[in-house]
Amino acid sequence: MRLCLGPQGWPLGLALVLGVVVGQKLPTRDEGLFQMQIRDKTLFHDSSVIPDGAEISGYLFRDTPKRYYFVVEEDNTPLSVTVTPCDAPLEWKLTLQELPDEASGEGSGEPEPLDQQKQQQVTVDEGTELFSYKGNDVESYVATSSPSGLYQLEMLSTEKDSNFKVYATTTPESDQPYPELPYDPRVDVTALGRTTVTLAWKPTPTGVLMGQPVQYCVVINKEHNFKSLCAAEAKISADDAFMAVPKPGRDFSPFDFAHFGFVRSDNDFNKDRGLTSNKISRSYTAKPKASDIQKVCIGNKNIFTVSDLKPDTQYYFDVFAVNSATNTSTAYVGTFARTKEEARQKTVELKDGKVSDVFIKRKGSKFLRFAPVSSHQRVTLFVHACLDSVQVQVRRDGKLLLSQNVEGVRQFQLRGKPKAKYLIRLRGSRKGASTLKVLATTKPSSKQPFPSLPEDTRIKAFDKLRTCSTATVAWLGTQDRNKFCVYKKEVSESYGEEQRRREQNQCAGPETRRKSEKVLCKYFHSPNLQKAVTTETITGLEPGKTYLLDVYVVGHSGHSVKYQSKLVKTRKYC
Repeated sequence: MRLCLGPQGWPLGLALVLGVVVGQKLPTRDEGLFQMQIRDKTLFHDSSVIPDGAEISGYLFRDTPKRYYFVVEEDNTPLSVTVTPCDAPLEWKLTLQELPDEASGEGSGEPEPLDQQKQQQVTVDEGTELFSYKGNDVESYVATSSPSGLYQLEMLSTEKDSNFKVYATTTPESDQPYPELPYDPRVDVTALGRTTVTLAWKPTPTGVLMGQPVQYCVVINKEHNFKSLCAAEAKISADDAFMAVPKPGRDFSPFDFAHFGFVRSDNDFNKDRGLTSNKISRSYTAKPKASDIQKVCIGNKNIFTVSDLKPDTQYYFDVFAVNSATNTSTAYVGTFARTKEEARQKTVELKDGKVSDVFIKRKGSKFLRFAPVSSHQRVTLFVHACLDSVQVQVRRDGKLLLSQNVEGVRQFQLRGKPKAKYLIRLRGSRKGASTLKVLATTKPSSKQPFPSLPEDTRIKAFDKLRTCSTATVAWLGTQDRNKFCVYKKEVSESYGEEQRRREQNQCAGPETRRKSEKVLCKYFHSPNLQKAVTTETITGLEPGKTYLLDVYVVGHSGHSVKYQSKLVKTRKYC
C-alpha cells in the first residue's frame, strides 16, 4: 500500500498537522476540551490519526493492511501504544518516521528537487522499526523516553475480517486508561455444584485505591477463555439469536354431556381412555439453539455464582474489570471448571399388581422398572397424577412405546414380550412438586384397582335450583358401578379459584376429611353412557354462605379419585 505524498514527502492527511508540529511547539493538552472531543466519535471515525489519550475502534479487511499515525512533539517523551485484537490474531508493527530538518514555520513555498522528494519517500516507507507482534494477545509498546517524530502503526489480519482497538498516549503515568490488575490476577473457583459455579477474584486497585468507577463483567462459554472483552463481545454478536414464541395450545374438550347444562362433544364417550386420549394437544415451534456464551456485568462485587449450568459440562470463565467512565477494560487470568455429574437416580422396582406411591420434585424425574416374572402378552399400566400433569415415557427393552402427558387417572395397554423389561420415566411439572400412584400388572382382571372415570370430572351446580339452605349439583358417571361420596366444607367469601387449585389433590381420599363434612355415599352407573349422569341436592346449608363441594369416586380396591371441586353460595334471602 502506497501513501499519497505532499511536497515534503509526507502523507497528505498529515501535511497540515506536521506543518504546525515542526514549525512551532504544540500547546499542552486542554483536558476539558479533550474529554469533550473524544466523546464525539465522528472526530476520529475512519481517520488515520490516533488521538493522544483515547481508545479508538477499527476494522480490518482480510489481507488488507491499514496504517495509523501518531505524532510525538518533543524528544524524551514517554510513549505507550496498546493494540487489542477482537475477532482474530493480528500482525502489527510500530515504526518511527523522523521529522525532516528542513521543515520550518518559514517555508519558502518553493518545490524541492525531485531527488530529495524520492529520498524522503524512502524514509516514509521504511522508517525505524521499534516493535512488532503477531498474535491475539493484548500487547503494548512502552517507552519511557521517545524521540519526537511521526509514529506509524501498520496492522494486518491474515485470517479474516476483524475488529480491533488501539490506544496511544504520551502521558501513560497520569492517564492510566485501563484498570490495573491486582498482584494475583487469577480467577478462582470457590464452589462447584451440578448446575452452579462460584467464582472469586481480588479487586482491582484502580477502583479501591484510586476511586475510579470500575465494574466487573463475567463471561461464560463452553469453548475457550477470552483474552479481551471485545473478543468476547464479538463472539456474542455473532451468536445472537431470537427465541421463537410457542404457539398457544388447544384448550381442554368442552363439557361432555348435554343434559342438565352439560355441553356434549362429538363421540367422546366412545373413546378409549388409553393411548388415543384427546384431552389436550399442544403444538410448539422448535426453539433455536440458545447462544453458548453469556456476559453478565455485576457492579463492583468480586464474588459471583453462575447458575443454570448443565451437569457434567466444562465451562470457561473470564472476568474483566471495566472502567465505566472510559469503557476500557482489562482481562483477569480466566479459569475453567467442569460441573458435577447429575446424581444417579435410584430406580424403583414395581411389583406386579401392587400400587406404588411416587413423589417427584419440581422439574425433577423418577425412573420405575417393571420386570414381569412370567411370560405375558399384555401389560396394563395405571398412572394417577394427583396434582399437575406429568410426562410419562415407557420403554420396553430400550424401545420407546409411549410418551404422553397425563392428568388424573390414565390406563395404558402395552403389548407384551417374553422376558421383556419395562423402564418408566416420570417427569414432574414446572409449577411444583408432583405426587403419583402407579401400578403395572400382567394379570387380566375385571376389577381394576382404580375406578373408571368419565372424560369430564367437573361438578355442575344449578343456579336456578339454589335456595337459602340447599344446593343441587350433578356429575357424570360411567358404565362401571362405582361408589360416590359427597363432602361439603364452609369457606370464606375470599376463598378463590387459586386457593381451590392448590388444594386440588386428587389422591387425597375421603379418609382425610372430617366426619362432619360428609353428606352421603351412593353407588351409581348406567349401561347407557348417554344417561350416565346423576344429581344430588345437598341440604342443611346456611343462608348467604359459601361452600366447597367435593365428589369422590371409590374403586373396588379402595383407591379413590376426587372430581374437580366446586364452589357454591346459598341465597341470602328467600
